[in-house]
Amino acid sequence: MQNKTPALPKVSFETRFKPWVGLILVAPWLVGLLLFKLVPILASLTLSFTDFHLLNPELVQFTGTENYAILFRDEQGWQALVDTLKLAFIIIPIQVFGSILVAALLGNRRLWQKNLVRTLFFIPSIIPAFSAALMWQGYIDPATGWLNRLFLNPLGLEALNIFATRGASQPLFILSSLWTIGPGILIMLGAMQGIPVEIFEAALIDGADRTTRFFRITLPLITPAIFFSLVLNLTSVFGGAILLDRGSRFRNGFSTYDGYVNFVLLDMFKLGYASSLAWVFFVIIMSLVLILFITSKYWVYFPERDK
Repeated sequence: MQNKTPALPKVSFETRFKPWVGLILVAPWLVGLLLFKLVPILASLTLSFTDFHLLNPELVQFTGTENYAILFRDEQGWQALVDTLKLAFIIIPIQVFGSILVAALLGNRRLWQKNLVRTLFFIPSIIPAFSAALMWQGYIDPATGWLNRLFLNPLGLEALNIFATRGASQPLFILSSLWTIGPGILIMLGAMQGIPVEIFEAALIDGADRTTRFFRITLPLITPAIFFSLVLNLTSVFGGAILLDRGSRFRNGFSTYDGYVNFVLLDMFKLGYASSLAWVFFVIIMSLVLILFITSKYWVYFPERDK
């Protein structure tokens, strides 16, 4: 008697078409990524090798690498790039260290009304950058600013005009950049709360004080969060987060590199040259991110490596 082949279990409609359902659900995002991200990015790469003038699109000419050669002779472009790099290398450490410090304070067990205080520290980060810039400008205005009118003048103190002087925009932005560390605080706080309590208890038994526990245990164990925060802050600062000069003409020593790209594009109407400027900036950012990833194995603690 022949053995009957067991019948295959019936596959439900949901299981059979689950991949297609997932594809349909992510289709709007994929279409948006293709049409509004990848296509413009590739188009800008093509335009960077052309002499494309916005007011005369019919006269576009292929110029090869001439735009990139012009960039090396562009003093304004190099000055804007150097100013942006200096600003980034000042702001990023301040944001990271500020996030670690505030997260350590918010994670203290003795903190009163933890949820309320954490919310108050996070709220400024959701304020639009342009609104925050206008607020800071109104705050430090030497004639009508809130700092002088509400605080210094009633106390009989001399008006503070330091932020109204030439070259004061960068210190002002460095100061106001601390408003955007809300997400960084949450990242650091989550990393600190993920450290097993047993480690601190063992260190406490061994006689380690609070400072030693922080620098020898907490900081090394949250280095993955620090690395993640560095990458985020690097891309955000270089990616156009500086809005103090929006709506004004480009000025050396005040505007940043992305402001210079906007000036070349919207004031000089040189779409081809602006595209080459943007791509050089992109290569610089990706190079810095790549350096971070390469060097991370020397200072970032990954628990899975010990397994």
